[in-house]
Amino acid sequence: AIIVVAKPAGRVVHPAPGHRHDTLANGLLHRYPELAEVERAGIVHRLDRDTSGLLVVARTPAARDHLVAQFKAHSIERRYEAVVHGELTSGGRIDAPIARHPRHRTRFAVVADGKPAVTHYRVRRRFRGATLIGAELETGRTHQVRIHMAHIGYPVLGDPLYGGKGRVPPGLSAPARTVVQGFKHQALHAERLGLIHPETDEAMVWQWPRPAGMTDLVEALAETEQ
Repeated sequence: AIIVVAKPAGRVVHPAPGHRHDTLANGLLHRYPELAEVERAGIVHRLDRDTSGLLVVARTPAARDHLVAQFKAHSIERRYEAVVHGELTSGGRIDAPIARHPRHRTRFAVVADGKPAVTHYRVRRRFRGATLIGAELETGRTHQVRIHMAHIGYPVLGDPLYGGKGRVPPGLSAPARTVVQGFKHQALHAERLGLIHPETDEAMVWQWPRPAGMTDLVEALAETEQ
């Protein structure tokens, strides 16, 4: 009834200009031809191209309807791990509506009349000039974690759209600086996914550890752990 995928960073989910044949949707249709009978190849949510981690795919129209209903009810658990710029002292809740940016159409932003968006975050490790956080979505807007963390002044490290690109936290050794500078995308990973199985009604949870490149980034920053 469902497929759970651990998507690597760099993989586009849906075909788009420049990515017509190398997407997650293409791969799913090749491996599971029956997905041609399911709307949007069974993909009911997405991850940004350069975000790694877990997403669920419906194998049947009935399973898709069930999952869509869970997303609309905000009952699906989606937990992320991220490295952000700045030294957070505690966790919190961000309740800030999101819509397409009024001037930059490839971006989204906190907009007064946007769609409701809520993110819960907590501190896991704190470094000099950076923090490792866990973030859980109450809603699932496009770029939500990236936008919300930038909105409160702690953009995701390496994020080219929302303020993290090109900034290296201070106090690192030369080798650690090389690791940070070599990390070329947002440090964001969808580590945990929880839902009710569409056929059995069983509560199910999957977890996937952060990829090696992000682990190397965290270990480099750990030189200045506080």
